[in-house]
Amino acid sequence: MPVDEQLCEWPARRMAQAVRRREVSAVELVSAHLDRIEQVNPAVNAVVSLVPEQALAQAREADARAARGEALGPLHGLPVAIKDLMDTAGIRTTYGSPIYADHVPRHDALIAQRMREAGAIVVGKTNTPEFGAGSHTFNPVFGPTRNPYALDRSAGGSSGGAAAALAARLLPLADGSDLGGSIRNPASFCNVVGLRPSAGRVGSTRPGDAWDPASVLGPMARSCADVALLLSVIAGPDDRAPLSLPEDGAALAVIAPYSFRGARVALSRTVDGLPFEPAVALVMDQVAARLSGLGAEVVEVEPDLSGADEAFQTLRSLEFVASYATEVREHPALVKQSVRDDVAWGMALTAEQIAQAQALRTEVFRRTQALVARFDLLIAPTSQLPPFPVEWEYPTQIAGVPMDRYYTWQRSCTRLTTTCLPVLALPAGFTDEGLPVGVQFVGRHRGERRLLAQGAAWEEAVSEIMARRPNVVPA
Repeated sequence: MPVDEQLCEWPARRMAQAVRRREVSAVELVSAHLDRIEQVNPAVNAVVSLVPEQALAQAREADARAARGEALGPLHGLPVAIKDLMDTAGIRTTYGSPIYADHVPRHDALIAQRMREAGAIVVGKTNTPEFGAGSHTFNPVFGPTRNPYALDRSAGGSSGGAAAALAARLLPLADGSDLGGSIRNPASFCNVVGLRPSAGRVGSTRPGDAWDPASVLGPMARSCADVALLLSVIAGPDDRAPLSLPEDGAALAVIAPYSFRGARVALSRTVDGLPFEPAVALVMDQVAARLSGLGAEVVEVEPDLSGADEAFQTLRSLEFVASYATEVREHPALVKQSVRDDVAWGMALTAEQIAQAQALRTEVFRRTQALVARFDLLIAPTSQLPPFPVEWEYPTQIAGVPMDRYYTWQRSCTRLTTTCLPVLALPAGFTDEGLPVGVQFVGRHRGERRLLAQGAAWEEAVSEIMARRPNVVPA
């Protein structure tokens, strides 16, 4: 059977099914994506540390296993690139830092291990800001990742390489990590889907505080169905991850039908009083109208997120001390200022401040969980502004309001991080200039299955938005 000329456009589930049925070989699938990467990646710089020969060799072995009738995993033959914050055995992993520019790990991070065991073929890494700090993907090792919808704009971060690669059809699936919006902002900027799951849903063996629920790993794709596919592979418990949930990830693979008819949806326009650029507010008007058209009762509500900023700011800096204080101390000239600042802020914290932040986080969780329980869903804009110029380090003001720290412009995401609830980032519309704008669906505690069903229903309603091709992808 000849390979479809639009193979890279296929959903991941269709690719996986075609490989299992031997309608398309793993070699054909990987080769098609490597060709697309060669053609498009120089413009967007989403995939780094490419290993094409290694990937093709693994694809040939995958086809041999299929020919022998061996059991095939759910991602058998699908090309992926692992975020450059995650270790990959035998493939350079830099964390976006010149300190680790030549670092080649001997072992896979758990998320990479699970993707490989499910049959995925790793073709390289996805670009990330230095140590994942900030929601704009640039670093001194590989440079900036550009937005496929407008090459002069940011793709977001820290999973900006992942989001841009998905949008540009370089990959069918991608992993991400999210502390203050690192899955959600790139999804919004690149018109793709990303899930910040509940703490422990995706087991992690990364170094640092394994008991902290703020930094999580999650799936990204171009549809909710494909997000669920990847989630089913990477979710699940691990004895080294004390917060990991016992549920087998395979149970999350199938999305149940959902209808918004009769649903009560809480709509937050400002995420408790934040400034937003008018272009984002206009798209949120369209979101409210669409939901009403689907039969939902849309109730405008601003959640009480008082204390969320203090809690996030304090606990984020504490995490940076645990993760990067050694690099800052030993290589200060090789670490960017924003990382040095976060470590310094963390080192200055008192025990009382840390205890207060933990207490505030508990209060924010309980208030927001109680609010979500009164409705079927809480929605909010993802980013406070559309994709900004790629030359900026970060936005210094939004709607005329100054931003005091390098991540303050992300508060529409960081405040929801502090709730510890699962959040699904979805495409919502475009500005008049053609820049993507996203929406966040906030679910109930550990409610990923229901959240993905709601996302799939929304996806159907905005299919023309989600199908919009980025400018960089050749016709």
